[in-house]
Amino acid sequence: MATSVIQGFTKSLAMTVLSEIGDKTFFAAAIMAMRHPRRLVLSGCLSALIVMTILSALVGWAAPNLISRKWTHHVTTLLFLGFGLWSLWDAFNDEGESEELAEVEAKLDADLKAKKKGSKDGNKVDDDVKKHNRSILLQFLSPIYLKAFSITFFGEWGDKSQLATIGLAADEDPLGVVLGGILGQALCTTAAVLGGRSLASQISEKIVALSGGILFIVFGIQSFLSTVEP
Repeated sequence: MATSVIQGFTKSLAMTVLSEIGDKTFFAAAIMAMRHPRRLVLSGCLSALIVMTILSALVGWAAPNLISRKWTHHVTTLLFLGFGLWSLWDAFNDEGESEELAEVEAKLDADLKAKKKGSKDGNKVDDDVKKHNRSILLQFLSPIYLKAFSITFFGEWGDKSQLATIGLAADEDPLGVVLGGILGQALCTTAAVLGGRSLASQISEKIVALSGGILFIVFGIQSFLSTVEP
């Protein structure tokens, strides 16, 4: 039992870190952290990622109970190999520019400009006083928290890392997958929030994609060679 949890934990941790670094949600967290209080951005992004990781692991855990374990094992193997080839394709076809960073930044800039048009600058001091007097609960239900949560949650929905987590939870211990995924998400999101745009712009997407592709292929080969328990 302990061995399977550790195996699921290490696989999930490595997969999550290599999948999330340089991802759209990583860039979104970095950019939002430069414009809003870091604790709200970090808590919003992390909350969304934790919920997504748990939901994905639950789907993966339930899959073998709905479909035969043999078929889920084969699907998981194909997922890993497919994502590996996908990541390698991205790595070798990368033009060297951070297109995702520019895309996310442009989208957030557009949202910020639209918000500024309808806002009034005269109440800035009053707003600061109100923010100071808010309770912790109200702060975490603030528009900034909800924006960080929604951008991250819907950005991850259907993403490669979510599908890989589902496949991993179907083949490994779900508890280990959840714990490894949450730790990996926490490390990446914290780095994005604290590092900001300077860190995001220095990341080599080619190296990250190449490393992730190799890791997915290794997982796929390991899954192909492993025996399926009845």
